[in-house]
Amino acid sequence: MTILACLFGYLLGSIPFGLLLTRLAGAGDIRGIGSGNIGATNVLRTGRKGLAAATLLLDGVKGAAAVLIAGWLADPDIAMLAGLAAVLGHLFPVWLRFKGGKGVATALGVLIAAAWPVGLAACAVWLVVAAIARLSSLASLVALASAPLVGLILKDFSVVKLALTIAVLVFVRHQTNIRRLIAGTEPRIGRRDTGGA
Repeated sequence: MTILACLFGYLLGSIPFGLLLTRLAGAGDIRGIGSGNIGATNVLRTGRKGLAAATLLLDGVKGAAAVLIAGWLADPDIAMLAGLAAVLGHLFPVWLRFKGGKGVATALGVLIAAAWPVGLAACAVWLVVAAIARLSSLASLVALASAPLVGLILKDFSVVKLALTIAVLVFVRHQTNIRRLIAGTEPRIGRRDTGGA
């Protein structure tokens, strides 16, 4: 059951909604603009806010669905593994030669489904940092770094382990963004012609 749940989570997480939606909408291959990323931030660089919002929503839903469906069929521990597998699927999708997105929306969906207070707190942190700094990558990193801390406050140690693992994965995928943040060259939210997140 654990193997099946992880496989299911991975395959669900590997669905590249950003790529599919932009192609269906006639916006071309999202991997050819901006950062080349398949996530909502890069979709926003097409100027199609609706597509970006849909990508954000669907990437979050696939993470949440992996947790909820696995939890319904098995138990909470296996559900968390399925959620982690969904994040890995988004980061390294088999359909795209393992070159996926940054995993933030999927990670937040997983956290909301696994422990909604932790997930909603992370979303709130993202919104506050994004509103102040106008930097999607910084907001994402701070939000996911805060999630294990919220889990500690709630004394939900299984969620702490899940959130910490996800945070490490997302930080690794944001290495280029971190270097740009340090250099002060990371593009702001809403710019269409840059190579950011």
